[in-house]
Amino acid sequence: MNVLGIETSCDETSVAVVQDGRRVLSNTVASSLRFHKKYGGVIPEIASRMQLELIAQVAEHAIQEAGITLKKVDLVAVTSGPGLLGSLFVGISFAKALSLSLSRPLVGVNHVYSHIYANFLESRNLKLPFVALVVSGGHTSLFYVEDFHKILTLGQTQDDACGEAFDKVAKILGLGYPGGPLIERLAQRGDSKKVKFSCSGTDRKMDFSFSGIKTAVLYYVRDNTRHIYKECESQTLSCELKRDIAASFQKAVTDVLIKKSFLACRLKKTKTLIIGGGVAANSYLREKFNSAAKEAGITCYFPSKEFCLDNAAMVAGFGYQLFRKGKVDGLDLNVELN
Repeated sequence: MNVLGIETSCDETSVAVVQDGRRVLSNTVASSLRFHKKYGGVIPEIASRMQLELIAQVAEHAIQEAGITLKKVDLVAVTSGPGLLGSLFVGISFAKALSLSLSRPLVGVNHVYSHIYANFLESRNLKLPFVALVVSGGHTSLFYVEDFHKILTLGQTQDDACGEAFDKVAKILGLGYPGGPLIERLAQRGDSKKVKFSCSGTDRKMDFSFSGIKTAVLYYVRDNTRHIYKECESQTLSCELKRDIAASFQKAVTDVLIKKSFLACRLKKTKTLIIGGGVAANSYLREKFNSAAKEAGITCYFPSKEFCLDNAAMVAGFGYQLFRKGKVDGLDLNVELN
């Protein structure tokens, strides 16, 4: 079965063709990131306008790259949420048009759950059930996955998402946007033991909180800035201290993600942990998770970095599995923001 997937939950416009939920025939992604950089974050209006302009071209390219025609598409899967309202409407409207014109079934897919499924595009040894961690710019959640249509939320962030905290700390350090890759690069030459940061505790033991550590970084920077010249009002941090702050922040965040993920594995009595989302592309995080998992007797799975980021291949693959479970949506499919 050839499934055409559509992903427009944030600033990416992505269309993919995946065969039988596993074999990726094409995965085309166009990003409007460069238009958002100067604002330090995604501007919803810019994102949706770019997606409206690009989606037909991206879909055409994905079909050509897959080596098929539209008539060979058997199912249309689209992200229905969560995400940006205008962006989701673009993808859903395009998916409905395709479904109607081709007389093919339509399936709405949860964006966060798709990040879990990204691992199945490349790993053939995965078996249900398992614990899953999704870490991205908008979401930080722990799940227990019994089946593709039976996913239980174990914990989630109570404030900032993990990726959001990376972006905000990068802004505090004057690095730019998006913050994740910039923090990671800076931290490579820093001393993670130089500054002691920690994430705030939560009432529920598998929930997360990243707002406190972001504020701690802000106060630390404020208290340690210095005047370059006595006659100048400008303030700055030394490059060395910036590296140490980045490394210490990254370590603290990774430590709490590992701690709570492994707790979830113990409570659910599983030795399999799946990780997905944009932050899962962080090399330091991947290394630390794999090292800790080896000691704990847990097997960690990460998608390749291509599939950590928002993409339609994971949507198509997950849509295929939901369709096999009997899920079909009509033309009344609507945005699901939560």
